Amino acid sequence: MKSAVSSSLLNSKIFLLNPIPLSRFISLKSVFLPKFSLRSIANHTLSLPSSSTSARRSISSMASSFHPEQARVPSALPLPAPPLTKFNIGLCQLSVTADKMRNISHAKDAIEEAASKGAKLVLLPEIWNSPYSNDSFPVYAEDIDAGGDSSPSTAMLSEVSKRLKITIIGGSIPEKFGDRLYNTCCVFGSDGELKAKHRKIHLFDIDIPGKVTFMESKTLTAGETPTIVDTDVGRIGIGICYDIRFQELAMIYAARGAHLLCYPGAFNMTTGPLHWELLQRARATDNQLYVATCSPARDSGAGYTAWGHSTLVGPFGEVLATTEHEEDIIIAEIDYSILEQRRTSLPLNKQRRGDLYQLVDVQRLNSK
Repeated sequence: MKSAVSSSLLNSKIFLLNPIPLSRFISLKSVFLPKFSLRSIANHTLSLPSSSTSARRSISSMASSFHPEQARVPSALPLPAPPLTKFNIGLCQLSVTADKMRNISHAKDAIEEAASKGAKLVLLPEIWNSPYSNDSFPVYAEDIDAGGDSSPSTAMLSEVSKRLKITIIGGSIPEKFGDRLYNTCCVFGSDGELKAKHRKIHLFDIDIPGKVTFMESKTLTAGETPTIVDTDVGRIGIGICYDIRFQELAMIYAARGAHLLCYPGAFNMTTGPLHWELLQRARATDNQLYVATCSPARDSGAGYTAWGHSTLVGPFGEVLATTEHEEDIIIAEIDYSILEQRRTSLPLNKQRRGDLYQLVDVQRLNSK
């Protein structure tokens, strides 16, 4: 097991988009482009070099004047060589009840089933050990740092990951830390050790009149650090549910060399049909990496009804595996060799306009 690269070891709290000052553009002049026919556009016959070698030279020439390396501050890290190229991921879409010990036992059985089907990485849903409600969070919260009897959910994850020699992205559970509560995802390595702990950064505070209203901030505290971790199955960036709406977080993870983003989440019956798949495909396409999500199964009688539809999306935004709203265990293959292929075909990292915009990773910048 490689040592974790957990962002929680760093001190800064937020990342920002940093536009280039307006004064940089005072001397810009209008530029008129030649007209192209609809036929030439349709046939992709614009003035591109005829060979792939010439195309790469053209891209390189443009990049030198656009300063793509300056579009990420600090500069983006190269994609690291993963520990393995191909493996199976298991997405455990679980039913959740008011019986905490039943939920823990049920999650354990699902993890074991996924591993028996070849999963080397298992992802659980958001808030899988507790009903999703502000009333329940304080009652079901666990002291993760204390462990043992103080955190039976994470004790189970640690034991199972070590016994089965798999990596587990432990969905999320309510965490008690002093007088605060967090919505927290724990990552356990194949040695059973806690590799990273991500506290949900963007709290789910929404009000869609006549549809859904929920305010996590009534009970929960927002996390303060992005979390990326090296595991036996690659470098993984972690987000929880509402975190997926903020593309800056995914861009930060991509710039830190993530192969895969994992988002345990519980979208509802209003935002789920509209945005759940859309956001996953957008995060994967924009950053040219894999995105995996895992939702609780739908319980129409619960106070909060989850959309379900746990999904794996590839680096071209293609849905590789998904399910409906019932309980299910999805087993799907991840092939990291595709990442370089996609990034060579669409060399976005070499085409960014560092002369026009920048994304600042405040945490990395302040750690220098």
